[in-house]
Amino acid sequence: MPLDPLLLPHLDAMNGSRFGAADAGLADGMPVDPATGLSELVEAAPEVAGITDHRVPVAGGEITLRIYTPFGSGPFPAHLHLHGGGFWLGMLAQSDTKCCETAQGAGCVVAAVGYRLAPEHKFPVASEDCFAALNWLADNAAALGIDARRLSVGGVSAGANLAAVVTLKARDRGGLSLVFQVLEVPVTDLTLSFPSMTEHGTGYVLTKEACARNVRLYLADPGQATDPYASPYFADDLSGLPPALIVTAEFDPVRDEGEAYAQRLEAAGVAVTSVRMRGHFHGSMAFTNLLPSARAHRARVHASLREAYRRRP
Repeated sequence: MPLDPLLLPHLDAMNGSRFGAADAGLADGMPVDPATGLSELVEAAPEVAGITDHRVPVAGGEITLRIYTPFGSGPFPAHLHLHGGGFWLGMLAQSDTKCCETAQGAGCVVAAVGYRLAPEHKFPVASEDCFAALNWLADNAAALGIDARRLSVGGVSAGANLAAVVTLKARDRGGLSLVFQVLEVPVTDLTLSFPSMTEHGTGYVLTKEACARNVRLYLADPGQATDPYASPYFADDLSGLPPALIVTAEFDPVRDEGEAYAQRLEAAGVAVTSVRMRGHFHGSMAFTNLLPSARAHRARVHASLREAYRRRP
């Protein structure tokens, strides 16, 4: 189908925004560049019982883990959220709306990770920070009112890449069992080799040129692009990973690699729901104040998490 007509009046503003062509973190619920006015297209964040910041030790420093607690009585399941931004942009604040929505909609604690960014911190620092945050969350579950048996992970764009890598590390290193993963417009192939990278690589906010820049800033060596912890699509073995919801956008350069990753997971015996958002571009599913399909997407994510938590007694 063509681009959703409700998006057309906003496309030029997004393409021309200061960070629009980089990744922008739009699917987290707030554009990195507030000058676009696009935040008006996102519904206001619901109230939650509490938001607290915690300092988490990681190799060579500390990072912030922002905890969103829903109303009700715990222990709650917990969802680790990893923001987008092309590995070098983004901030915890851009995820506030999304994390509050998930906490209330899925009935879980949400932990947003302020992982360290490229180019100051090259691969694999970001994914190691996120994995350390997951372990810290599990280790401190009792104090946080969390049920460590019901942990999930998710992310948007570059954050979805990191979420997929976290599931690989949790499996490979043992000790943690995740119940679900939510990968929204995921980046899974840093070689930029799939057809949609060229087909939709200009004119739809995220460009092929920007994707190439993101990779250059993130990787210390171009040869790392096929490392499974950089590009999870290249993992030899995807068995034993948690069930997944993978959501792609029709007019998105990273569409094909996300769908190919879903197919590889399914072939490895992982339960996968793969959804292509028709008429959408990268990040537009954040526009819940504009698009009924964006609100339906949000409801699908929350329902999927609730079901995953319910299945784990």
